[in-house]
Amino acid sequence: MSRAQRLLDLLQLLRSHRYPVSGAQLAGQLGISLRTLYRDIAVLQAQGAHIEGEAGLGYVLRPGFLLPPLMFSEEEIQALVLGSRWVAEHADSQLGQAARNALAKIAAVLPSELRHEFDDGALFVVPGEQVPDTADVALIRDSIRRERKLRIEYRDEHAAETARVIWPFALGFFDRVRIVAAWCELRQGFRHFRTDRIVALAAPGDRYPQRRQSLLKTWRELMSAARPE
Repeated sequence: MSRAQRLLDLLQLLRSHRYPVSGAQLAGQLGISLRTLYRDIAVLQAQGAHIEGEAGLGYVLRPGFLLPPLMFSEEEIQALVLGSRWVAEHADSQLGQAARNALAKIAAVLPSELRHEFDDGALFVVPGEQVPDTADVALIRDSIRRERKLRIEYRDEHAAETARVIWPFALGFFDRVRIVAAWCELRQGFRHFRTDRIVALAAPGDRYPQRRQSLLKTWRELMSAARPE
């Protein structure tokens, strides 16, 4: 294993731990000596990695250190490019533009020996016919991020319209449609709303009373229990 790969593996291992982990455990997982581990940690700290701790107490990587793009493997580059291309084709215009910007930034900093994985086009996304959104998906994403209620007027598959106040906590991007997962105050339960059937949308700015992570956890448990084995 090259030294660069060993340093990358050490960073990834530290990232997987939220709390300090002992040097012996890190060295064991990497298959190196403690002396080599201490030397590698010192190298990373000198390069700007916020690794806190010391021998006998354990080490933890604080947020804020970004990996250079040249450390991506060929398959990681393919995954990033394919995922970004899918978002550019299937997400709302704002998120799609963000994906195209990210692709441009990745391309600009890749070393020449990895450029072929970016440019060869061996993996691509096929554009499909999408149902046009009638709701502002960017506003929905912002409400999810800020944990804010939305007031919507919704037209179901039978063309019946209802006014609702929902607590949006997730947004699913499918090939043709987008689905908002939310707690519905009218139905007092979890419901799913297609963005192309939301005929009116307003964001009053009211924070909903639960945390998004809590709603998401409960929703996932209910979806898992309802899934046939």
